Amino acid sequence: MDYQDFWQGKYPDCIARNIDTNIYPTLLDLFKDACRKYANKPAFSNMGRTLTFAELDKYSATFATWLQQNTELHIGDRIAIQLPNVLQYPIAVFGALRAGLVVVNTNPLYTAREMEHQFKDAGCKALLTLANFAHLVQEVLPRTGIRYVMISEIADMMPLPKRLMMNSVVKYLKRKVPAYNLPDAIPFTQMMSANPNKLQEASPKPEDIAVLQYTGGTTGIAKGAMLTHKSITSNMVQTHAFLATVLETGRETMVCPLPLYHIFAFGVSCIGMIMGMHTLLITNPRDIKGFIQELKTWPFTAIMGLNTLFVALMNHPEFKKLDFSRLKLTIAGGMAMQQQVALDWEKLTNCPVCEGYGMTESSPVISLNPPNAIQIGTIGLPTPNTEVRIVNEEGQDMPIGEAGELWARGPQLMKGYWQRAQATAETMTVDGWLKTGDIAMIQPDGYIKIVDRKKDMILVSGFNVYPNEIEEIAAAHAGVLESAAVGMPDQKSGEVVKLFVVKKDPELTEESLMIHLKTGLTAYKLPRSIVFKDELPKSPVGKILRRELRDKV
Repeated sequence: MDYQDFWQGKYPDCIARNIDTNIYPTLLDLFKDACRKYANKPAFSNMGRTLTFAELDKYSATFATWLQQNTELHIGDRIAIQLPNVLQYPIAVFGALRAGLVVVNTNPLYTAREMEHQFKDAGCKALLTLANFAHLVQEVLPRTGIRYVMISEIADMMPLPKRLMMNSVVKYLKRKVPAYNLPDAIPFTQMMSANPNKLQEASPKPEDIAVLQYTGGTTGIAKGAMLTHKSITSNMVQTHAFLATVLETGRETMVCPLPLYHIFAFGVSCIGMIMGMHTLLITNPRDIKGFIQELKTWPFTAIMGLNTLFVALMNHPEFKKLDFSRLKLTIAGGMAMQQQVALDWEKLTNCPVCEGYGMTESSPVISLNPPNAIQIGTIGLPTPNTEVRIVNEEGQDMPIGEAGELWARGPQLMKGYWQRAQATAETMTVDGWLKTGDIAMIQPDGYIKIVDRKKDMILVSGFNVYPNEIEEIAAAHAGVLESAAVGMPDQKSGEVVKLFVVKKDPELTEESLMIHLKTGLTAYKLPRSIVFKDELPKSPVGKILRRELRDKV
């Protein structure tokens, strides 16, 4: 069917179906435009310090200048940035880009094995890491091609007395910095002594790679998605078309608890630059008490997060006491948003959850709920200039209202996987369609609904069972904090459902939960067994890892 004709008339009047995505040819064009327009406005805050756009401009130029004057790195070389959410992160990212390097966003919680794979796979020649992880860098460094190691401490961008105190507490009192021996490593503070006026600004082309963004690797070897300057800036402009319907230029504060090394947070922070947005970086969102203390300090107007984080916040009594009167936008991504959680959030904050959908391979946003026309339980409408199809196993288009694999095409798609032509060919068609691996359906009103991950689908006696549906029903039980459904082998039916549950009510029993599930699920969808656990395995950004549960049984 012709899906493109179908989309006509499905968008709110304030959002155009097609826009000019070439406004910013490169990330540097976007960055420099923001620093010029919003020079004296706050750009990023963390642990009590705020950087204006002008300061970010200066410090990133300083970082870039040091690289140019003290290394033999060349245009296109890869630099890994392995930091939590601290002010050093945006400084290093834009500094590296201004020096003409390719940024490799790296999870600071990686094991030595994961670090080694990514550093070697990307061919990294430089690394900026946190002192807390330097002992692991020491272990893997001889087996990589990294020539330059730069080390930052957690408070390196704080004023001097506070910097020394905080770094000493982390190192000596909290003992968060294991001993390491990297005699040639350069302190980040030393890099900040360079003269920013000596910078020789790089001039990348739109099709040049800006970021190698690695996929999670939970289903095999992690692959680097080649995100170009154009793919990232196109997606920023596409997403901005939606968010600008509720957010005002130069007047918003976005809370960013998700790590900047994750494509969702990385993308939203770049969108913030278009709007002159103030981004509040949360270094450790797992410390819910400390997180809430930060929220008390700032009059925030927007917040990003994902299902598990929203649950954790709402279950803390202090969160309920916050002032949500200024909150205009709650944006969710990274994992499916459970309907009950979304309803509870809106009831508490008076701000509906704007859920979107995307992938690393799409820089990342493919679709989003229009903030003024949210449908809970859907992932909204395709962003401008994005084509979407629903196809069956034979690659044929499915009618509206029927489920199939979601395919997408648009200017935000990656160039391919780094040095993996076969994997690229399996994921992208020759005419530019990205096969997402997600099962979805398009409603008659144009909104898209994710049914589930294709790989997580459970096949019971020939019937498709989707874990999201089971988890949604379980989440509606007052005694359930969170859950995960997986398929387990069964001789009779092929697979059966097994449900893992974290209790909210200590008195919750398997029997009472099963009675609840029977009210919303047909017999073949019901769990064969329910297992109560103290916690569920999650990725560093809080996404429940169903595969890990399945593999450990």
